[in-house]
Amino acid sequence: MADNSSEDDDVGTGSESPSVSGGPPPRAILELDHVYGALGHPRRRYLCYTLLENTRWSLTDLATKIAAWENEVPEHEVTTRQRERVYVSLYHAHVPKLVDEGVITFDEETETIEPAENADQVLAVLDNMGASLDSFQETHAREEMDDEER
Repeated sequence: MADNSSEDDDVGTGSESPSVSGGPPPRAILELDHVYGALGHPRRRYLCYTLLENTRWSLTDLATKIAAWENEVPEHEVTTRQRERVYVSLYHAHVPKLVDEGVITFDEETETIEPAENADQVLAVLDNMGASLDSFQETHAREEMDDEER
């Protein structure tokens, strides 16, 4: 009988994963349920769309960009309250979910988000489904930040 209790497994999601070769795979592979879980909320999808164009974001810039999309205003018109609502949601719910799934890393000190080991898999799914599901969201997420000099 196979011993499925390995204290050295680094799954990160708390779910059990069958071991094919007795050791961890060279690259973490998410099951389809985890991919869809990672993309299950519009803010997480938006965050992932932004990674398709720019692989490094400050949490404040990302919150501003998402707030602009949600409120249908240019980034420079986002209010402090709108940005803070999105920021809190990202910080406490959505960023930790994507970190747990290995989609992004989050540097607490600099509050910077970057792709992690499972980002390619999730971004490929997102890129392939985006055109039919969230075209407005994807288009907005891939646009440059609205940095007006005025």
